[in-house]
Amino acid sequence: MKLVFYKYHGTGNDFIIIDNRENIIVLNHDQVKNLCDRRFGIGADGLMLMNPHADFDFEMIYYNADGNYGSMCGNGGRCMIQFAYDRGLHKSEYLFKASDGDHKATIESNGWIDLKMKDVNHVEIVSFTDFVLDTGSPHYIKPVTDIGNVDVFQDGREIRNNKRFAEEGINVNFVEVREDGNICVRTYERGVEDETLSCGTGVTASALVFAHNYNGFNRVGVKTKGGSLAVEFDKVADTSFKDIWLCGPATFVFKGEIEI
Repeated sequence: MKLVFYKYHGTGNDFIIIDNRENIIVLNHDQVKNLCDRRFGIGADGLMLMNPHADFDFEMIYYNADGNYGSMCGNGGRCMIQFAYDRGLHKSEYLFKASDGDHKATIESNGWIDLKMKDVNHVEIVSFTDFVLDTGSPHYIKPVTDIGNVDVFQDGREIRNNKRFAEEGINVNFVEVREDGNICVRTYERGVEDETLSCGTGVTASALVFAHNYNGFNRVGVKTKGGSLAVEFDKVADTSFKDIWLCGPATFVFKGEIEI
């Protein structure tokens, strides 16, 4: 079968996107894994299908690079909105279905995609400094200093595979507070099993923990290895947040065809 695909990235977090609104494409685990392979396939952190949905503009089906069905991907969701726009779906507000429920999104005048994330009603303190929360995907937040010298692969893999998290996995975010009041984030992603240049749900989780620790902010600027993002929110209580928006660019890279 000849498969037409599109490549997008959100601050370096890259995805294969397939327009499946005719609902004729079905991919198995090995096919997804091979397509995402950076040496023998197209190469990506994940693969997404834009599927039809009777009540929404589309349904976002997300697969991790290891071929397994994934949870919500924030950067992927923003790329899907840019993809929808590029495919001719021009709207003032987009509504779509994802694995963690309903989402809406808008496109700013500067081209940034603003994606509404799920509300967060619980932040778990797992040590004096570390936290766990779910922003559509589960995340472990570890504040650090000198983030450039953190061994994200080794330290992240150790946390992701400890007894508590090994079975389902968890994304591990290392966060440094900057002098300007914003944060830097580096993420080890489950499913990719390595550091990625950016993680949307991880950036969101890190920004909320930052707000938990440092009161008075409702917008946090975030620097990742792949570029800059921002998270806006309403803080309801110390561990409760609503109206959470992940904001940042989503970029088309190329279109191609591949035999599978």
